[in-house]
Amino acid sequence: MLNQVVLIGRLTRDPELRYTPGNGVPVASFTLAIDRPYTNQQGEREADFINIVTWRKLAENCANYLQKGSMSAVTGRLQIRSYEDNQGVKRKVAEVVADNVRFLDRGGRSAEDAKSSEDYGPNVDDINISEDDVPF
Repeated sequence: MLNQVVLIGRLTRDPELRYTPGNGVPVASFTLAIDRPYTNQQGEREADFINIVTWRKLAENCANYLQKGSMSAVTGRLQIRSYEDNQGVKRKVAEVVADNVRFLDRGGRSAEDAKSSEDYGPNVDDINISEDDVPF
């Protein structure tokens, strides 16, 4: 059996970071807006809004580096869960539990954000490669 989801879209709001009661495991949630590949009868493009859930270090990274409007690629599994709301009504919600989130935006970072990313190696724009450096 296979339950694999791959999505690319933009965040509709900043990720919400919480911690589980008891053991304090980080969990972040956000929603991706994903354009449908066609237009409706009025010529407008519609979108689907998919709830995403991340856990542990991935949750903390999403909360620190993603914001409303960020373009992201998500891979994970579809999960349907039930819960009881405040009025005692049983509800069901579909969400994607992410295994991997790729941050696809490049520009628009503040100077502070750029400094914090220096720990991850040089910026691609700062690397000079000539044709002599390419092995093929």
